[in-house]
Amino acid sequence: MDRRPALRRSQSAWLAALPRFGMHESGTESVKLAPLEANEALKGRVYAALKEAITSMDLYSTPEPPRLDERRLAEQLGVSRTPVREALSRLEQEGLVATVSRRGAFVVRKSKREILEIVHVWAALESMAARFATQRASDAEIGRLREMFTTFGNDHQPSAHIDEYSESNIRFHQEIMLLGKCTLLQEIADGLFVHMRSIRVRAMQDDDRVQQSVIDHIRIIEAIERRDTELAESLVREHALNLAAHVDQNVDYLD
Repeated sequence: MDRRPALRRSQSAWLAALPRFGMHESGTESVKLAPLEANEALKGRVYAALKEAITSMDLYSTPEPPRLDERRLAEQLGVSRTPVREALSRLEQEGLVATVSRRGAFVVRKSKREILEIVHVWAALESMAARFATQRASDAEIGRLREMFTTFGNDHQPSAHIDEYSESNIRFHQEIMLLGKCTLLQEIADGLFVHMRSIRVRAMQDDDRVQQSVIDHIRIIEAIERRDTELAESLVREHALNLAAHVDQNVDYLD
């Protein structure tokens, strides 16, 4: 089934809010890419590079959606504009990019209502992955969760290293998805990840959420290590729903 009409309808609200004349240069500059060597798989590599760059962006750090300049992207990758254009078209079909007539391509951002829906769906997916992890992951695989936070002990305050901790936080939630060993769960989550990542990074900068995040993660790790299926599932769901509550009550940059 062709999802493009539905995706375009969901993007219409924020597209209408875009400035009529141009974008901030910071939106374009936020996409960082390295040159690619030409080969038979060039199209796929250009697509993968652009998708990875978009996924790594903080989509909500600027007033406007980041603009994707086709010429600049081609120069950064060291390729012609044709594979870049094709990659942008593919990303548009996936709902990550939207093209505005006579204005170019932009990374799609979500409204507050849409973000809340994404977080609630993620809560269901990740909690199920945690349940599967207690049943399917080996002890060594589960051990990777604790290794991510060995540097954030009592003598290492994560709030003093917010960027480092934010990346560990993102990898932690990705790892739970992987430990669930359910391909379909991972595929669905992949479509939500770019927005979940940006919202989690921004949320870590608010109030005392870093310290609470550490506490939550340790409890989740302990539950998975004990293979306490019900508790692990419940804790992961609660952790995500707390993020949704924080967004609902405190976030105003999405409106």
